[in-house]
Amino acid sequence: MSDTALPHAHHAPEPILDAGQRRNILIAMCLGLMAVIASVSGLNVAQTQLALDLDLSQSTILWIINAYTLALAALLMPIGAIGDRYGRRPVLLTGLILFFLATLGAAFAQSGAAMIAARALAGVGAAMIMPVTLSVITSSFPEEDRGRAIGIWAGVAGSGGIVGLLVSAFMVDIFTWRWLYILPVVLVIAAFAIAFKSVPNSREESDSPFDIIGSVTSFLSIGGLVLGIHEGPERGWSDSLTLLGLVVGIVSLIAFIIWELRTEAPLLDVRTFSNRYLATGSVTLMLLFGVLFGIFLVLFPFFQAVLGFSALRSAACLLPLALVMMPLSTIAPRIRQRIGTRTIIMVGLATVAAGLAIMAIFASAETGYLSVLPGLLVLGVGMGLTMTPSTEAITSSLPADKQGVASALNDTVREVGSALGVALLGSILNSSYRSNVDQATAGLPEPAAQAVESGIGGALMVASQMGEQGQALAIAAKDAFVSGWTQSMWIGMGIVLIGFAFALIRGPRAEDTLAEESVSA
Repeated sequence: MSDTALPHAHHAPEPILDAGQRRNILIAMCLGLMAVIASVSGLNVAQTQLALDLDLSQSTILWIINAYTLALAALLMPIGAIGDRYGRRPVLLTGLILFFLATLGAAFAQSGAAMIAARALAGVGAAMIMPVTLSVITSSFPEEDRGRAIGIWAGVAGSGGIVGLLVSAFMVDIFTWRWLYILPVVLVIAAFAIAFKSVPNSREESDSPFDIIGSVTSFLSIGGLVLGIHEGPERGWSDSLTLLGLVVGIVSLIAFIIWELRTEAPLLDVRTFSNRYLATGSVTLMLLFGVLFGIFLVLFPFFQAVLGFSALRSAACLLPLALVMMPLSTIAPRIRQRIGTRTIIMVGLATVAAGLAIMAIFASAETGYLSVLPGLLVLGVGMGLTMTPSTEAITSSLPADKQGVASALNDTVREVGSALGVALLGSILNSSYRSNVDQATAGLPEPAAQAVESGIGGALMVASQMGEQGQALAIAAKDAFVSGWTQSMWIGMGIVLIGFAFALIRGPRAEDTLAEESVSA
């Protein structure tokens, strides 16, 4: 049997839904997903306004951003399992309501504490929405249409952050930071209206008890790891909070694995990672989203500080990536059927690596945006080819009664990968920048030198106060940043090639399909 055939014997009997209802379900799920994804990236463009308006420290700003991601990532697996067990529709609708109320609370918050609380609550709502959107799709669409529906979902998941950045930058530039929540609010209202009418309730019957210990250890492991990874670059890797998060995460992960191997009704049977589809899909998505969000982190200051673009123009510069990625995500299932899961993932990863290499080689402050555009387009092609087959590989590897868990696993590896990518590529950029800008700080007063070494924003501020002498400092800072940015692209390419090697060695092969179906049954 060819590896073009995904293991699909574990899906429940397909519900009888007409084409119009399935279309409405897909629209509602994509709108809900877009609201969640857009809220992850939206606040990044409003940090300065938020700090000035509410008189907040940079540490508080980071907690406002990270509270949402932390709650979302930590709760994905338990809530995905709850949806499987007790009904996906009520979990989805409750999550949409909670997300709506929390987002309104954030929009009207008058203090940092209120903002952090509202964002954490929105993260809980997002964790109720995100895994259910995919599990509703996999349980609602017949096999012949499922791949295309998952492709559209994957395209929204990949491009939603870019759309969120663009709309948020527009709202911040034209109005104030409070208006950046208008997009998630509108999207979640529309998603609720359509879902309430069109989404049937689906759940899987099970006589086994709910895995409470697995849920708690999953929450602590993912929450601890994401907390440590987020705080490390800011506080330092030896900081007590960073170490606490990492220790709790690692210990809880070990406890989770031990418990899941021993219990008769595991939240996630970790033995299924011997399935080549599940393993390859999980590793690929983690590395892809690590690189993607790491690139977002380093591209924005390149556009704004080095090229002098506004936040809105910087966000618009990422649109070509989304415009290439979304349609390719939709047609990727048809390509997979022709050439196989392993082949399309390897081709996609090789293309992503080529896009990163093109940007690393040609990026320069002198050539501007045109020096990174070709690499962005190639990157979009690779992402579009890879995301949908990887998502399909995960959801088709677990049985029907675990589709919420499968969807949550898909989302969890994305979130953990994103946190790792931001931490790693951001740290590489900052370290390389500081080492390359050292010579330019010679002769500067200590406060000015520290500001220059803190980042390119500080360097340009110091340069603007030095008159004609500041021009040389600004050029040196931009060159140092581009050097660090280039190094982060090469590291990103190396990460993607690790995924390529994994797919080459452990990717699904023709002889694995039948055997692995029995493993995951």
